[in-house]
Amino acid sequence: MIHDADNSIRRRHVVACLWDFDKTLIDGYMQTPIFEEYGVDEKLFWKEVNMLPALYAERGVRVSPESVYLNHLLSFVRDGRMRGLNNARLRELGARLKFRAGLPEFFDELRAAVAERARKDGIDVSLEHYIISTGLAEMIRGSAIAAHVDGIFGCEFVEEPFPPYFSRQPEFGLTDLSRQITQIGMIVDNTIKTRFVFEINKGTNKNPQIDVNAKIADADRRVPVRNMIYVADGPSDVPVFSVVRKGGGKAYAVYTPGSEAEFAQNDMLLESGRIDAYGAADFTLRSPTSLWIKMHALKICDRIMREIDDAVEERLGKVPRHIHSPKSPDRPPRDGEGEPTLF
Repeated sequence: MIHDADNSIRRRHVVACLWDFDKTLIDGYMQTPIFEEYGVDEKLFWKEVNMLPALYAERGVRVSPESVYLNHLLSFVRDGRMRGLNNARLRELGARLKFRAGLPEFFDELRAAVAERARKDGIDVSLEHYIISTGLAEMIRGSAIAAHVDGIFGCEFVEEPFPPYFSRQPEFGLTDLSRQITQIGMIVDNTIKTRFVFEINKGTNKNPQIDVNAKIADADRRVPVRNMIYVADGPSDVPVFSVVRKGGGKAYAVYTPGSEAEFAQNDMLLESGRIDAYGAADFTLRSPTSLWIKMHALKICDRIMREIDDAVEERLGKVPRHIHSPKSPDRPPRDGEGEPTLF
């Protein structure tokens, strides 16, 4: 079966690496610099976050265990323990994040490898990197890896919200809003992550006029899911692993080097068919993880080349060729034998 035959002839092609952030690109959680800056007990913060769903349930209120930490951060801001925390400060704190071995250099090395393969094959293929995180988008934007990616999807905060009837107020009245986060602007949990896979797939992230829920033919989608590789750290990423693998893409899990528990966790994911492979979160040039990701990115390029060749043949038809009758070695050809027959 030929996929996207018409599209394969005419358009540029994109290979996309999708990356989780916490415990994948960094060792631990990105919020650590916030706690260090404001003298907050990090272990106690996360302990309270884990307690909140049950405590709210006792009040008859359901909250998302994956995103309730955002509200707890806002409670610390409102209480004054993180006074003045705003989006600009979050971006500054993101600059303190330390990345796994080999990053961010590996992102550029992988992009260059795909570009070189495309040049050799004479096809228009490029690689793009996207981070999809349940963490804070502003911290990622302030980090060392931001300049090496094509898009960042994460949780967002609103600073002072516009007041009721703000549209009736003079313009000067709106400039006096204080700069401190007070509301959640965007929630990303491990299920919502799949939405961004389809935004990248359909090209919504490049063209906002395309609605992520719009029905778009496979041939018109900017990045086929089979051109995607998703890299993340464990069971919480199963929704995205499933979407990517179902669409023909690749799923790779990483574990902290030396962690037997995380190693066993990833092995379980492999045995249950959730991922294609796993390895240590080491992205240095010759590490097994970097070699696996590079190999499969280039395999996607090879498949795209085959699809282009198949599509050209299907669209243009096979070239007519001459068929000759076989000659017997025991006698000379009879009249008419050996004449070309055109099909």
